[in-house]
Amino acid sequence: MRVSLKDVALHAGVSIKTVSNVVNDYQHVTPAMRARVQASIDELGYQPNLTARHLRKGRTGIIALALPELGNPYFAELATEVINAAAEHDYTVLLDHTRGRRDQEILVSRGFRTRVIDGLVLSPIELEAEDLRSRTEQVPLVLLGEREYGLPYDHIAIDNVAAARAAVRHLIGLGRRNVAFIGARRGHSQPAHLRLRGWRDELDAAGLVADSRLVAATDGWEHADGARAMAGLLDSGLRPDAVFAYNDLIAIGALRAVSERGLRVPEDVAVVGFDDVAEGRFGAVTLTSVSPDKAAIARMAVESVLAQLNGGEQRGRRIRPGYRLEKRESTLGTSGALAHSRGPTPPAG
Repeated sequence: MRVSLKDVALHAGVSIKTVSNVVNDYQHVTPAMRARVQASIDELGYQPNLTARHLRKGRTGIIALALPELGNPYFAELATEVINAAAEHDYTVLLDHTRGRRDQEILVSRGFRTRVIDGLVLSPIELEAEDLRSRTEQVPLVLLGEREYGLPYDHIAIDNVAAARAAVRHLIGLGRRNVAFIGARRGHSQPAHLRLRGWRDELDAAGLVADSRLVAATDGWEHADGARAMAGLLDSGLRPDAVFAYNDLIAIGALRAVSERGLRVPEDVAVVGFDDVAEGRFGAVTLTSVSPDKAAIARMAVESVLAQLNGGEQRGRRIRPGYRLEKRESTLGTSGALAHSRGPTPPAG
């Protein structure tokens, strides 16, 4: 049997309005009254009708999250964080799978679910600026990911150029001089361009040659793509001594190809990935990786949608969550990674 506001009010000996004020977290309720009502809510097991609450505001209580690859661990982890962040505001998340196709991203961005969602968080791959310029829907839109559009929509992404430079700087600091980049998009200029730019900028800053022959393009961003690209580099005779990969899946594939050639990681080839997915932390060789703050990305995206719903001005902000370079065995070796995880040795005495 469902417990109603009236049941809670009778149990607590207060008015229904007082119970409603507590449930809706109104500020003008004394601490003593709030505690009294909350005790009755807990004892009776009252659950607020969130659907009704949203409908009273003319909303559905649903935020759509459109991702290119639901099977990619990074996007799976990000989706979990968005669901958690939305739940803190009593929102449900509807997942859409665009498969990174422009037609699907256009369909999602132009509001084919407008009647059932309050906002859209979209991570595009192939969507072009002109596709968004012609958007007329009033449903709040927030963009995620590496692609830059320069349009009046909040865009939440780490500084990909700076993060890539940090990864390459780490490799150079270890004495590596022939640093390859794996994951440039074949036939496309955009999706990996910021990380590729960071690779090039850091090599230039160190006085090293950014050899275009060490840039391996891929058709996709999966393990097999990384393995094929790495094998091609090794078979070319160039023999890189380090690799910076567009993402962790490509990096893990590259690790496999290095192993199959009888080479050692990191002694012969050091490898850095991007995304810091769980798989990279538990392989036979743990993967050094750029780790975006996924929880912050999710929280900022949800907060942006809610701010727009509540009348906040849309300013086309470029919001930069944090990141860190997680250094592990694929660049430091087993003993180096162990020492790094322990931190600096305290002074004696």
